[in-house]
Amino acid sequence: MDSMGRERGETNDDGGPERDGWLNKLGPGLITGAADDDPSGIATYTQAGAAYGYGLGWVLLVTYPLMVGIQLASARIGRTTGKGLTYAFAKMWPRPVVALMVMLLLIANVVNLGADLGAMAEVCRIALGGSASAWAIGFGLVSFLLQAWIPYRRYVSVLKWLTLSLFSYVGVALVAHVDWGAAAKGVLLPHLEMSAESVKIVVAVLGTTISPYLFFWQASQEVEEIERVRKDRPLRNAPEQARAQLRRLRLDTWIGMGFSNFIGFCMVLAAAATLHSHGQTDVQSTTQAAEALKPIAGDAAFALFAMGIVGTGLLALPVLAGSAAYATAELMGIRRGLEKKPAAAPAFYLILGAAMLIGVALSLSGVDPMKALVWSAVINSVMAVPIMAGVMLAATNRALMGRFVLPKKWKVLGWAATGAMALACLSWGAATWAGVR
Repeated sequence: MDSMGRERGETNDDGGPERDGWLNKLGPGLITGAADDDPSGIATYTQAGAAYGYGLGWVLLVTYPLMVGIQLASARIGRTTGKGLTYAFAKMWPRPVVALMVMLLLIANVVNLGADLGAMAEVCRIALGGSASAWAIGFGLVSFLLQAWIPYRRYVSVLKWLTLSLFSYVGVALVAHVDWGAAAKGVLLPHLEMSAESVKIVVAVLGTTISPYLFFWQASQEVEEIERVRKDRPLRNAPEQARAQLRRLRLDTWIGMGFSNFIGFCMVLAAAATLHSHGQTDVQSTTQAAEALKPIAGDAAFALFAMGIVGTGLLALPVLAGSAAYATAELMGIRRGLEKKPAAAPAFYLILGAAMLIGVALSLSGVDPMKALVWSAVINSVMAVPIMAGVMLAATNRALMGRFVLPKKWKVLGWAATGAMALACLSWGAATWAGVR
């Protein structure tokens, strides 16, 4: 094992795999963006399209640059310092404050894990039969074993291939009869009903597109890339790599987040064209959402919806559990990393397994998957605000980042994303309070 902790395999003699092609430059950003369209996201987009038709399409357009801003800040921290976000926070604030942020991440992640597992299990029960509980346990176990026993350098290829499952939602939109004029109006002419329910859906969309686990995951995967590619070093130690690496970060993040929002938009279109246009505006469960597509758009749409839920879930589960494990292990100062074997980092894998186990337990609790999915998106949005502020403060901290502090234009986007999330959460709280009164 060398000083960077590469103990699961060797890289090329020239310092690592070639990155000349643009496709080879895609990695953490693409996987992070694809994992963003997890079952929680799909449920939220379906709910938005069913309830408000094409009217909320503008939200996906607005969130795109905001996502890029905050994700670039997170990735830049990992690539510059060679450490994750927890390390960056610990360099700036007292340990109790950092522990609180990690706790917020853990709560959001395990709720999201449980909701995603529940949705995957329910869709498989409908499509293939069997027990939803057995499906949930099986998915959780398989996801954990893949992370524990496949080296990161190979596992990252599996994750890249899983991003293709998201095209099933493009298929759903294509087989649905989309009113493209109404869809364009929904994107270009923003409109929002000022009610607690409509604001909650907007908050949920923001929470599922800009989620705390994505920040931690992309930063930690930049660290993994530094350890995987022998010639790579943290930018603070190797400033000569900055030009190429920062260009790669921008390309990877813009494409990854664009892919994420495009898929989300397709799901809104599909739900608007099928469910909303036929008067089904209140989708109460994943079962209802999947089965409602059959008579309206045919068995093909149902099959694509089900395949997408499972495929995106398999992509999102390791990201949710892995980001929780990275953050907690870094807080505790223990060995960590998917490139390490379980015997070399037992506490890290124990945390990862515990997160997955709690998620499985939540999925078996009997909570309706659709409600759990949408509420997990709302929880993500509320808990994201302080974490996003932490990311921006870290990315602009010269003592931490040196000469690679976030440039002004990315500061504007990152803080705009933080402000938009905070404003949405406050608006939802105000609308809910007004409704209660």
